[in-house]
Amino acid sequence: MEVWRAIRERRSVRSFRPERISLDTLLRLVEEAAVWAPSGGNAQTWRFVIIDDPILLRKVRMISPGLLGEPAAVIVCCQDMKEATRRGAELGETLALLDTGMAAQNIMLAAHELGLGTCAVASFHHTGLQALLGLPDGVEPHLLVTVGVPDSLPSPPNRRLDICGINHG
Repeated sequence: MEVWRAIRERRSVRSFRPERISLDTLLRLVEEAAVWAPSGGNAQTWRFVIIDDPILLRKVRMISPGLLGEPAAVIVCCQDMKEATRRGAELGETLALLDTGMAAQNIMLAAHELGLGTCAVASFHHTGLQALLGLPDGVEPHLLVTVGVPDSLPSPPNRRLDICGINHG
């Protein structure tokens, strides 16, 4: 799929069919898309947790009010904040957040190409999820990406274009 088309056609999907996604596909989204995202200072302090166990998914939904529908899987995008801070102090913390967003975007675009629906979710109990997943000290969940076979695709929302200026020589 052409990248420009993928950018325009990808939607935040919140309604999924009850179909499982192969672990190979989920691993591919992380190994071939997420980790190839840009990383500030090439720090690569991201960590990912793939959840496709229905019981654990149900528990994650209980502490994630922003997680709508019943996706087949969730990819938890985390950052090793101790390492990010060690590498770049306050700037490392900021870059870690940006890195999470870029990795999540790669996941969502790659999933779209595979015919899967996704949605980025930031509304969840961070400490609760960290405990539920048994994440190591310093590794913090920053964003959830739901993944599933879309039941329907929402219409595209209107887009704003505000260019603050152009300096063209």
